[in-house]
Amino acid sequence: MLSDKALAAIEQEKAKYPPERAQSAVMAALRIAQDELGWLSTDTMDYVAELLGMQPIQVYEVATFYHHYELKPIGRHRIDVCGSVSCWLCGSDRILDYFREKLGIEVGETTPDGRFTLREVECLGSCVGAPMMQIGNVYHENLTPAKIDEILDGLK
Repeated sequence: MLSDKALAAIEQEKAKYPPERAQSAVMAALRIAQDELGWLSTDTMDYVAELLGMQPIQVYEVATFYHHYELKPIGRHRIDVCGSVSCWLCGSDRILDYFREKLGIEVGETTPDGRFTLREVECLGSCVGAPMMQIGNVYHENLTPAKIDEILDGLK
């Protein structure tokens, strides 16, 4: 299900803990699996549970608690727009409206071509650059429609 490289990375995470605490690597293991597969199916979470010696429900609890994990297929680019107070006061609601119009989707949806998934998330910890968003591992701050167009045009 996972490549040898991903399995080695999970083993490396497990090695950070005593053998009886291997389940402490669950968040890292889920991230590694998601990075490789794009999202976490029930089968994938079951596999991670087996690798860590956990009950599947324990892995599901972690995966459903944190917004970092995708439990259904998403677009190649996940756009996370911060909706916390600082960003909202600086216009994140207008930024979301712009995305809705430009991409033709609502929050939580993926474009028909599978390119973009739009989400509104809580604080991403970059209030000084509000309004802001995260695409992949990259923060984009002080957003305007023109800046959004430039960013989206640069994505493959």
